[in-house]
Amino acid sequence: MKRTLTSLCVLAVAVAATASGCTDGTGARGPGPAAAADRQVRQQLTWRQELRIADARQRLTKQCMNRHGFDYWEDRTLTLRESRPVRYVQDDVAWARAHGYGGRIAAEHARVRERNPIGTYRQSLSPARRAAFDTALDGGDDARMLAAPLPGGGEVRKRLGGCTEEAERTLYGDPEEWFRTGKVVSGLRALYGGELMQDPRLTSAIRAWSRCMTQAGHPHEDPPAAREAVRTDTVRLGAARADEAFTAERRTAVADALCARRTSLRAVASARETYYEDRLRDRFGPDVDTHRDLARQAYDRAVRIVPERD
Repeated sequence: MKRTLTSLCVLAVAVAATASGCTDGTGARGPGPAAAADRQVRQQLTWRQELRIADARQRLTKQCMNRHGFDYWEDRTLTLRESRPVRYVQDDVAWARAHGYGGRIAAEHARVRERNPIGTYRQSLSPARRAAFDTALDGGDDARMLAAPLPGGGEVRKRLGGCTEEAERTLYGDPEEWFRTGKVVSGLRALYGGELMQDPRLTSAIRAWSRCMTQAGHPHEDPPAAREAVRTDTVRLGAARADEAFTAERRTAVADALCARRTSLRAVASARETYYEDRLRDRFGPDVDTHRDLARQAYDRAVRIVPERD
């Protein structure tokens, strides 16, 4: 449920699978038939599919930890509907009417995480058993450390071992390659984010959204500003006026979603991000293709491990 200020699109950060074929910055000419077909094959997963993989990873980790003699809990607190991420473009009007921007969902989930039974259980163990728990879970102090370079420079490290590695290997086949290509995908925005934020088509759509919101009685510059105002008001009103704050949150969120639909902000943001992603295709296309192939493979395996959330 976290808001990323630089996230300008409903799509997760990943380059498109094929070159768009555009000859200039206008994006006037779209991809040819072959490119379009390849893009469809390697289309990134939906949030529902990603959630199912995450649930499968939890299930596999639990099974592995149980085999090592430890308790482990899966977190499926949120329903499928509640798990829907709130991204830059919020155009699901029905969801907004029910949940606003998801403020109450996020708060409840945070409370559940604070009562995390895994952490409580781990602390209840003796020092020796606690060390054994850590080793079983992620390899402990002796686990391998992976390093993945970022497209914009620098690198990210991750411990890999134990049941965590076993679960990822079962799903992705090659957890090292999954980690490496994932950091390429998530780091691409650093290479084009500034241009995207200044893109004339995108900024024009955002201005149209802002005019629509002003006419609806919610004068905000862009969607992040609307959500920030809601959060500020929620804090200001406090627990004693929580119902009032939630009513206001839903009212703003519904206006936001309606204006996003009326101005086609989602379509514009998606198209412009795809354009900038496609320009990086020659440099990073193979890594993105690999990442999407591994994700698809993981989803195909996940559906045989866990059911979709209700």
